[in-house]
Amino acid sequence: MGLRRRSFLKLLGVTGITLAIGESSHAASKTTESDEEFHGVLYDSTRCVGCRTCEYECAAAHKLPEPIDKVAAVRKTDETCNTVVNTFQTDKGEVFIKRQCMHCNEPACAAACLTKAMHKTKSGPVTWDGDKCMGCRYCMVSCPFDSPKFEYHSANPKIQKCDMCAERMKTEKSPACVFNCPNDALKYGKRRDLIKEARRRIYEKPDLYIDHIYGEHEAGGTGWLYLSPVPFEQLGMNTAIQQSSYPELTKGFLYSVPSVFVLVPTLLLGIHQATKNNHLNQEEENEN
Repeated sequence: MGLRRRSFLKLLGVTGITLAIGESSHAASKTTESDEEFHGVLYDSTRCVGCRTCEYECAAAHKLPEPIDKVAAVRKTDETCNTVVNTFQTDKGEVFIKRQCMHCNEPACAAACLTKAMHKTKSGPVTWDGDKCMGCRYCMVSCPFDSPKFEYHSANPKIQKCDMCAERMKTEKSPACVFNCPNDALKYGKRRDLIKEARRRIYEKPDLYIDHIYGEHEAGGTGWLYLSPVPFEQLGMNTAIQQSSYPELTKGFLYSVPSVFVLVPTLLLGIHQATKNNHLNQEEENEN
């Protein structure tokens, strides 16, 4: 119990130090960031045939329920599926579009997360750590793409969303959906290279593609990039999203508000962790 108490007080102390350092620490963090490039995925809707192999392979890779056989309406991702492929009738006929977490360069979900449970990794994926999460669900509210989903009906709920197969990426493998796409609609690589590839395709086939790489600038840039033969609003994509990142809107805010508003979340995390440890100890005692 003493160790947990010391850890909790240490956590409060770190928060106080962060407040005291203020703007200087924020500026310093920018200079110490890794030079490692973000990776991402280029989705070419002109090559997608709507086979939904990506859905099935994603479900298998993440031990999620098998996708439904028939699609009667436009679907969204939820706590049982990290990605969906929908069909839209457009000016150029039927076009398929794949949806999942966009893995923003500066994700609003990570900026809103009080405990850093939602985290942008150095290689690109935005991942969720259940051991750090206290269930506030601010990530869900802040996401402009409506990606994180909460397991409301679970006894041990998690935040569910695409993680770009972050574990596979550690062994230099592409995400499961990319690896198994039978029509090369998905291409994995360094984000900078994917943008070059997208521009090359638009330049070589201007009659096939609209001159817009969705995700290059939306929300400050995203890890998933899209090519389309029709304007993206015809595919249900949010084209009203701002070009700069959403965390840009709040930079400097935490350094101008009373410290109590920053300390309260830390206090809540400490209570959450202490409660979690108590439950674990109680379970161990019951087993003995």
